[in-house]
Amino acid sequence: MGFRFQKRIKLGGGVGLNISNSGISPSFRTKMGTFSKNGYSTKTGIPGVRYQNSGCLVFFAFTGFIAFLIYHFN
Repeated sequence: MGFRFQKRIKLGGGVGLNISNSGISPSFRTKMGTFSKNGYSTKTGIPGVRYQNSGCLVFFAFTGFIAFLIYHFN
């Protein structure tokens, strides 16, 4: 079994830096999930279980923004 190191440094407002064996990367956390340079992960509501995708982050962010606007103005 390999050794895994992961630490998150909070910068405020949901923004943070993730430090791991592979390096440092920025991320943004929301109530729905986490966005990072590698993709996004979504909370499922079940402790310890999440959905993670490394697909097109720009498409997901745009879709999420449109959904937020629709929800906010209704």
